Amino acid sequence: MAKVYLSAKLPQIAGQLLEVANIDYDVFSGTGLITKAQLIAHMQNCQVLITPLSTQVDQEVIAAAPNLKLIANFGAGFNNIDVKYARQHNIDVTNTPAVSSTATAEIASGLVIALLRRIVEGDRTMHTVGFDGWAPLFFLGHELAGKTLGIVGLGSIGKGVAQRLHAFNMKIIYTQRHQAAPAVEAQYAAEYKSLDELLTQSDVITLHCPLTPATHHLIDAAELAKMKHSAFLINCARGPVINEAALLTALQNKEIAGAALDVYEAEPKVAPEFKTLSNVILTPHIGNASFEARDAMAKIVADNAVKVLNGQTALHIIN
Repeated sequence: MAKVYLSAKLPQIAGQLLEVANIDYDVFSGTGLITKAQLIAHMQNCQVLITPLSTQVDQEVIAAAPNLKLIANFGAGFNNIDVKYARQHNIDVTNTPAVSSTATAEIASGLVIALLRRIVEGDRTMHTVGFDGWAPLFFLGHELAGKTLGIVGLGSIGKGVAQRLHAFNMKIIYTQRHQAAPAVEAQYAAEYKSLDELLTQSDVITLHCPLTPATHHLIDAAELAKMKHSAFLINCARGPVINEAALLTALQNKEIAGAALDVYEAEPKVAPEFKTLSNVILTPHIGNASFEARDAMAKIVADNAVKVLNGQTALHIIN
């Protein structure tokens, strides 16, 4: 049986690196996402599990793998894994941080532009009813220049968004648990605010915080009520950071101007009501879906598998 199991197909570089290291591996070959039963069936002799964040690795899966040394998560997040239970069984859990920051910052910045300038809405119009010709008041959107961008979480992705959208002459404000150093604020032209201040002052709010108990439903009905009626909300972080039911109500009641979501509270399910709103952009969790980012992520998980099976310590252990 294979020492390494890949519970999803990954970029070719992952298999190539394992083959160069003469490591036996197997890859899920089914359609769609792997089921828990299919995953457990491969755990008996597995020493390294390489898995995407769409696969739940809970206590039952871990308990079925008596030889497991490493769970290498293909993604920056790791809320799909019971990391505490893994640690209790001396199993390291790793992720793939940083390498997807550029791709995700680009998606978030693109969603801001697309939402304010109604690009997706315009594309849908041209693919359906078309238009009668240029007119002075037709399809008006908002320029980014002069608007205030509120960033929740000035980590590597938040900084990337600040860098890109400051170039569009947006004013950058941010909030997080601790204020950044003055040199960091100066580098990204970012001004620290409390969450309440950011909510009330921002024309666009973009979320780039991790999902923790403290950030679950960080944006709820009370927070949405503090936003400008003309403001837009972007989520490329984790779905449960927003209470989607409250967001849907706010959008339907025109309490805010629009939203763009790349992640969802019950992912991959999306509340069908969002699909009926012209001022909402929905993308299928493609924040880091670039060839460059996914190759870099694949290299990290494969390298970590090789390290652990050779008696070395993996990089990016999160437990």
